[in-house]
Amino acid sequence: MKRETLIWTVLFVAGGLFLVYRGLTADHGFGKSYVKQVRINPESQTDLRIKYVNSRPGVAGAEVSLPRTVGLWLSAFFTLAIFSFLYRDNMFYKIAESVFVGVTAAYVMAQAFWEGIVDRLLAGLTPQLMRGWALPDLKATQEPNYVYLIPLVLGIMLLWRLAPRGGWIARWPLAFIVGTFAGVKLISFLQADFVSQIRSTIVPLVVVTAAGSIDIWASLRNVGLIFGVFSCLTYFFFSVPHRGVVGRISRAGVWFLMITFGASFAFTVMGRIALFAARLEFLFDDWLWLIDPKGKRLW
Repeated sequence: MKRETLIWTVLFVAGGLFLVYRGLTADHGFGKSYVKQVRINPESQTDLRIKYVNSRPGVAGAEVSLPRTVGLWLSAFFTLAIFSFLYRDNMFYKIAESVFVGVTAAYVMAQAFWEGIVDRLLAGLTPQLMRGWALPDLKATQEPNYVYLIPLVLGIMLLWRLAPRGGWIARWPLAFIVGTFAGVKLISFLQADFVSQIRSTIVPLVVVTAAGSIDIWASLRNVGLIFGVFSCLTYFFFSVPHRGVVGRISRAGVWFLMITFGASFAFTVMGRIALFAARLEFLFDDWLWLIDPKGKRLW
């Protein structure tokens, strides 16, 4: 047995024995989800409806919820299965990956069906039928809008791609989708990434306060902003050789670019670390009950 395999085996066995010992000796055990009943509207004397909220062991009225406990164990299993890829590719990781992709695809498909087809297409064409079947809150004054026949026809033409013959028919709605999406996104990208950035760089080099004095720090900030933008643009200006003053300005632009890329990468890594910390908190708190929200250990 390799040394790496031996170390991981010892760690897993030791961790499993600790969890078994703790589950047998602790009063509350671990891997249990507790809920309690609360009134939806506690200030009302007639509304007696209740709902179940998450709770902790020892709280008055707290009881174990079997469905939530099963979901808790499934979440812990899939989390550990994903983490197992840090050791090497294995069967548990592939199972978790396949389940994640399948559940995501099913959720997106169901959401698209109800929000796109039912809420918009069918509700626009047959409001009376949808009001009695799936959308009771639909306005009673809403009349059929036959403009929705256009997306219905385009959708049917797009499904023609699955037919053994006539696949070229699906190219027309696909071209319409790509062209419309490109046109809409082009306007938003120009507004967000081009026009707004130009507007943000149109700032005064000397900032004067309401009292008539010069704000030194605001002025230095604006000068640095203008110089950074100008030096970065100079770096990408290839019509003039990057020698002399132009070369020094372009090298300053490289520094600004590297600082920007580094900050962006650090922000991305920080977000991933936050997600990792959240999963560790889930394992140690919600599943294993090793910590308490108030900082008190439960073992």
